[in-house]
Amino acid sequence: MDSTVEVLQESAEQSAEKMQTHVNRFVLFIQEHIPDFIEFGLRILIAVAIFMLGRFLIKWFRKRVRNYLGKKNADTGLSQFTDSFLKVALYICLLLIVAANLGIEISSISVLFASAGVGISLSLQQTLSNFAGGILILLLKPFVVGDYIIEDSHHDEGTVKEIQTFYTKLTTVDNKTIVIPNGMLANNSLTNVTAKAERQLDLRIGISYDSDLKKAKLLLEQMLKDIPSIIKDENLYVFVDSLGESSVVLGIRGWVKTDEYWATRWDLLEKIKLTFDEEGIVIPYTQLTVHMDHPDQEETLNEE
Repeated sequence: MDSTVEVLQESAEQSAEKMQTHVNRFVLFIQEHIPDFIEFGLRILIAVAIFMLGRFLIKWFRKRVRNYLGKKNADTGLSQFTDSFLKVALYICLLLIVAANLGIEISSISVLFASAGVGISLSLQQTLSNFAGGILILLLKPFVVGDYIIEDSHHDEGTVKEIQTFYTKLTTVDNKTIVIPNGMLANNSLTNVTAKAERQLDLRIGISYDSDLKKAKLLLEQMLKDIPSIIKDENLYVFVDSLGESSVVLGIRGWVKTDEYWATRWDLLEKIKLTFDEEGIVIPYTQLTVHMDHPDQEETLNEE
């Protein structure tokens, strides 16, 4: 029993000695590297101070540039693109300065980029394409901020709100935001709905073959003259567009201001329906005639 106790005591003493040795080594390491820790801590504090100061200066400089472009009545898209580009470029410079202050050599970063050049170039290819697309948009001006555009490839559409360095932001009629890469907008076809101050209103209305064609045309011509938003200096047309299977299709053409297009279209369609109902002009809908086996039995089924 006594021998067991002695063994345990000896083992405990050995463990304590090993622990003391490790503690002494750790304390000695701390003491030897205290200057290095202090230097690194100071570098961290200086880096944080440089970043905060640089962030303040970047915001100040961007604000001055925006104010300058505003005084020069620069295009809104150009102002947004310039501000976005300055933000990216200045923050990259700031991060390089902070890295240099922390002791990271810029040459090491360059070597890293060079060694990974192929992979980086492939990953940045699309980004550079978007950047170039943004420059083309500003130079060629297929649209500007405030225009309503339709991207023909994916049929995204909305009002242009921002033209940034790599992306353009659209706002839809139901207040959703669509972000489209500039490269896609520069390399694909698009429709600028509001590029012109005036827009043609082009409608097709079908009337039954039994209805009075001349009367219908006169009613449509009068409605075009009565709606104030339709420009009277431009030519107004009411014509027979085609002879359909179940209706005579009449065409209507007039001109309105672009920002009044939809309101005028809705107003005119409502007036046509109400006026035709009052005047006995029938707007037909699809009908299917079914002939039964027994003669003289015929049923007409209406398909909405």
